[in-house]
Amino acid sequence: MLLRRLDAQRSGRARLTAVVVLIGTCLAGCAGVAAKIDGKIGVLDPQKVFTETNAGKKAKESLGAFSKNRQALIEMDEKELRRMEEDFVKQASVLSPGAKREREEQFRRRMQEYQQKVNELNREVQEKQKDILDGFREKVELVVAKVAKRLGLQVVIDTSKGGPTIYHDEPLDISAQVIEEFNRDYP
Repeated sequence: MLLRRLDAQRSGRARLTAVVVLIGTCLAGCAGVAAKIDGKIGVLDPQKVFTETNAGKKAKESLGAFSKNRQALIEMDEKELRRMEEDFVKQASVLSPGAKREREEQFRRRMQEYQQKVNELNREVQEKQKDILDGFREKVELVVAKVAKRLGLQVVIDTSKGGPTIYHDEPLDISAQVIEEFNRDYP
């Protein structure tokens, strides 16, 4: 019986030793794999690409013109509301109580329509901005991939303010190469 216990203990120690060797081998192998990865990283400032490329400048101008157009429509309605209000104030003393109520109600309806129109136009501007930026972002991604492959980069990280990058060495920044390539691809 004592011999069986000794055999069981030896067997248990042998299993434990085998497990420790296996774990050690795995850790050494995993560490070896991690050490073999020699990645190259680049960083990119997308805002710089937007403001310094020809296509980005055109997109910004297009969005500006669209916004100005919508703002002009809002300003026309504001002028109309001011005119209505001024007319009401001028005529208030000569209007009957029923006519005053009618004019006030008409002004309220017109003001609600104006507010709805402002909301709708703001939504249009936001949608236009989203469409323009999404289209531009798709082009940037294509150009970044092209530049990254040419430079042998495995990862390109966004350096936008508030983004994931807190610090980077300047030589990692590929924004200038992307801008140059972008202007060639999208003149």
